[in-house]
Amino acid sequence: MSLGQELAPHLPFLRRYARALTGSQTHGDQYVRATLEAIVAAPGDFPRDVDARLGLYRTFQAIWSSANIETGPADDSEDDGDPQAIARARLARVTPLSRQALLLTAMEGFTPEDAAFLLDEEPEEIERLVADALAEIERQTHAEVMIIEDEPIIAMDLETIVRDLGHGVTGVAVTRDEAVQLAMQRRPGLVLADIQLADDSSGIDAVKDILAQFSVPVIFITAFPERLLTGERPEPTFLITKPFQRSTVKAAISQALFFDSATVPAM
Repeated sequence: MSLGQELAPHLPFLRRYARALTGSQTHGDQYVRATLEAIVAAPGDFPRDVDARLGLYRTFQAIWSSANIETGPADDSEDDGDPQAIARARLARVTPLSRQALLLTAMEGFTPEDAAFLLDEEPEEIERLVADALAEIERQTHAEVMIIEDEPIIAMDLETIVRDLGHGVTGVAVTRDEAVQLAMQRRPGLVLADIQLADDSSGIDAVKDILAQFSVPVIFITAFPERLLTGERPEPTFLITKPFQRSTVKAAISQALFFDSATVPAM
């Protein structure tokens, strides 16, 4: 198998990484093209002591570093309101090396050891860089959260998790009518909603009523996720299964807020 054939399956994913890193499809693809041109010009320099994917990303990193472009993703202000543009803008505020470490591990799926090889760092340093990147992202995404949950213990647990993440809580509603009333009184930046509520009302209906008034990201929490994951109709983007792990709730909250334009940097 030729080198080109070995690299071909990995090119779409390198483009994904490059676009996320630059914040621009055009700029990202340009650096991928430069990477391929460098490989064609000097195939003997391609690292053959590692697998093809690692070698490809290693070559890209060399092109990226030599170009001195570590000033953050391009400004896509013309895409204001677009979730991907919002994410790129927030990612741009993460320091360059931390951003690369985060993307290589969280998006591209490299181990800390592989990312260390790609970035010429130690694995321990990669883990520190990723932690720094996540902390910066969380700092940028502060919100007031409304909880729709009729089980007191679960509601208290959710409220603790939300506050531990540095967010506020507008209140807890246990029925559809209470949820709508609370949302109108104190507009939330995120909604955590159970499906089955007290008085047999529906958290889904409560959320529909709220979304009819204004846009807000929603995370549903349910013991029956299969009912909302059929793929046959519009369904929630963010869904947590009961019983839940605290880490799962934290990850869902961070992800939902990261792509939402309504959240504001914490002061």
